[in-house]
Amino acid sequence: MQLRDFVAECDRLWPISGADDWDKPGLVTGALSQNVERVLLSIDVTEEVVDQAIALGANVLFAHHPPLLKGVNYLAEDGRKGSLVAKAIRADLAIFSAHTNADIVFDGVSDVFAKRLGLEQVVPLVPVSESAGHGRIGVLPTDLRLGELVERLSDLLPVTARGIASSASADTPVRRVALCGGAGDAFIEQAFAAGADVYITSDLRHHVAQESPLPLVDVSHWASESLWLEVASQRLANACSEVEFSVSELVTDPWVFNQERTK
Repeated sequence: MQLRDFVAECDRLWPISGADDWDKPGLVTGALSQNVERVLLSIDVTEEVVDQAIALGANVLFAHHPPLLKGVNYLAEDGRKGSLVAKAIRADLAIFSAHTNADIVFDGVSDVFAKRLGLEQVVPLVPVSESAGHGRIGVLPTDLRLGELVERLSDLLPVTARGIASSASADTPVRRVALCGGAGDAFIEQAFAAGADVYITSDLRHHVAQESPLPLVDVSHWASESLWLEVASQRLANACSEVEFSVSELVTDPWVFNQERTK
């Protein structure tokens, strides 16, 4: 399979036309004529992940987050972006990303998160078409307390240094749950309007959490999106049977240390 064919399959699974206007998914490095035999999937493009892809002999690093999402005008190798891009190009490692176009679809980032959490009657929180949209909202099979829901999240998500935090008491009853994998503070009002008892997302800021009209649960950005990688890998394997796919086990959450207070 050539890279051009791999890119076409990715666009069929996660149409780039579904990406938000500000987003920059798609091919970052690589020649469309190069062969694709092995692909490594990761949420982020970091130096450790690029090194892992090269060590595995991968032809493509498939990432959720576009490494050049914000505009750059400097790719010299004394900078992080330049170093990563240069290393990938020298190793003939193509980098491809599916970002918001993979967030909104069936079996996309938020859809997988909702289903793995055990939600039922799952629908998009913020629809963008008949079957796609940002975030998800659904119901738990039985009533829970917020503390029990947080415990379920703790069991489901990979362990990270900052853990899981809630803006409401552990005794708060919850049944209708809204969530968004990754940073979803823009959809708090929609979650409230949809009658959610709690909204789960990432990267929540002080004043946003203070002023929220409903309880919030803040989870790791990387962890909430990482659940999708196995599903993405399987969908790619079904579409590209001649290619070998593997999911990186590297934790790319940026927070690595948390000092617990004992007083």
